[in-house]
This record gives sequence, structure tokens and C-alpha cells, in this order.
Amino acid sequence: MKSIVAKALFNSHSYAEYRKLVTDLLSEGKSTGAEQSESLTHYTSLNEVRMNRLEKTITITEDVIAKLQNLDHHYIWLVLSEGWCGDAAQILPILNKMTTASHKTIDLRIALRDENDDLMSHYLTNGGRAIPKVIVICKEAGIVRADWGPRPKGATELIANYKKEFGGIDEKIKTDLQLWYLQDKGISIQNELIDIMENIKYNRL
Repeated sequence: MKSIVAKALFNSHSYAEYRKLVTDLLSEGKSTGAEQSESLTHYTSLNEVRMNRLEKTITITEDVIAKLQNLDHHYIWLVLSEGWCGDAAQILPILNKMTTASHKTIDLRIALRDENDDLMSHYLTNGGRAIPKVIVICKEAGIVRADWGPRPKGATELIANYKKEFGGIDEKIKTDLQLWYLQDKGISIQNELIDIMENIKYNRL
């Protein structure tokens, strides 16, 4: 497992590098990932707009900032993502602001899912390759301590209830999901991740 994580980290990107990669591919009419299609490029374009907006509007709560800066170990958040993923577009800007607010206690690295099949296979959700997936690595020990994703609990319940009632995912629930993220303002993601980090803190090796 360590070698798989190390390989993904070696090929990973900073947040700024990831944003540039996605933007550069879009200028060529492409998206990240093994599959290329007009719909994936369209979703990537929508995500660019979402991420630009979130970078300007999302704020990290003072309570979460204090807890991030109080962590007594250093960590890497290695995130499996792709540019076309709507959930990733909602979540990555928040992760970036959290890691920035941590004052270098946490480093954010982003790896493309389709370039890291071995790692993705360890973090399936109900048998599927759902993203984004946040893998929490203790920097000092070089080991994985936790994982999170692909969605906060409220969003997961929204999707699960819709699938139960209607049998699948369509454009309506995708719109409803984006509205859920808009109304939540990133609070659920912040709280869930800081809970994970504090749990690691109080259950050290």
C-alpha cells in the first residue's frame, strides 16, 4: 500500500497546478481522465465557473481554523479527483482553503483518479470509483490514517434517498445536489474533516 500511495504522491499536483492542468485541457476542448466526450468537457467547463466562484466566496470558520492550527502532527491530504467531477468542484476549493488556513500543518495534493487505478481500488464506495476521495496521510510516519468522501453526509443522504425513490440519478438530482452544496456553504465538509483530524489526534500511534 505504501508504494501505491508514494506513486500517487509523486504524480500528484498542487491545487494551483491542478487548476492550471484542467484549464489548459479545456482550452484544447478536453477534460482530464481516460474518457473524452463533449458531455465531460461541458461538465468540466461548468466546474471551472463553480470553482472560481467558490474560491471567492467560501470562508473557513474560526473554530475550524483554530482546530487545524492546533493539530500536533503534520499531514498530507491526497485527493483523488478529475476535472469533470461536480462533487470535486464543490469540495476542492474548501480543502484548499482549509489547508492554507492550517499554516502548513496539512499539505494538499491532488492525483487524477484514472491515472491511479491501484489506489482508487482501495477506496471504492459501494463498489464504485466515486470521487473525490480524501486520503489522510501522516507525514512523519508516512502512513494512511483515515479517508473521507466522496460527499458530505447530507449530500450522500440526498442522493441515496433520490435513488431509492426514482431508481437512479438524472439531471434533476444533479441540480438539487448543486443547490445543496450552495446552501450548505461548505460547513458540513469543514466539520466532517476536522472531526476526522481530531480523532486521529486523540488516537495516536
